Amino acid sequence: MLVGTYVIAGGSRGIGLELVGLLAGPNAGITASAIEVWSRSPDALAPGGPVRHIPCDFTDPASIPEPPESIAGAVYCPGTVNLKSFRAMSEDDFRHDWEVNLLGAVRFLKVVAPRLSGVDGSPASVVLFSTVAVGQGMAMHSSVAAAKGAVEGLVRSLAAEWAPKVRVNAVAPALVDTPLVERMLSTPEKRAAMDARYPLKRVGTPSDAAAAARFLLSAESGWITGQVIGLDGGLSTVRA
Repeated sequence: MLVGTYVIAGGSRGIGLELVGLLAGPNAGITASAIEVWSRSPDALAPGGPVRHIPCDFTDPASIPEPPESIAGAVYCPGTVNLKSFRAMSEDDFRHDWEVNLLGAVRFLKVVAPRLSGVDGSPASVVLFSTVAVGQGMAMHSSVAAAKGAVEGLVRSLAAEWAPKVRVNAVAPALVDTPLVERMLSTPEKRAAMDARYPLKRVGTPSDAAAAARFLLSAESGWITGQVIGLDGGLSTVRA
């Protein structure tokens, strides 16, 4: 059962939106809780009930809002998919990916960290997102892999620093069908080619990633911290 207040950065589209739906749904097991979504615009989010949207741009520190008094769980979802050859990548490309993936997460955590508080003696939970490309050398991924590799280092460092009061973990997906990658799945032929890369013969869905994040927020994962959970249809470990 999830109890308390949850802050979801980037919860108005893609994986974040799916996670908010899981947490706010009738079968989520949430009691006396609120969900704050911090993102630039509501997009597909429908605020109401326990869900509140607060405008925020994590590339602008001045726009980050005051957090709730007590936070049981915090998730940083914003990310980039900027796939080009190293030759074609500019320093600005690297800087942008670093700004969104790492520094945005740092700004988010700096604000929420003082308010993280477990419920009924259990630790609070923080979830970040990485990518399978950190552990698997993938062409055209130099910038995002570098930025997300830094995120993984941050996860392990903070898990050590904040234990036992806060658990810190990450989900590392392969390709997930979100608006960020729609051009990669824009035709049946492209989708079939991408599906074929995975031992489970499909790309990921937002619900796959959201379910993993929800698990890491819940008491069911209460003995897990400092981990990067692979979510990649077997891509990184299985040779079918």
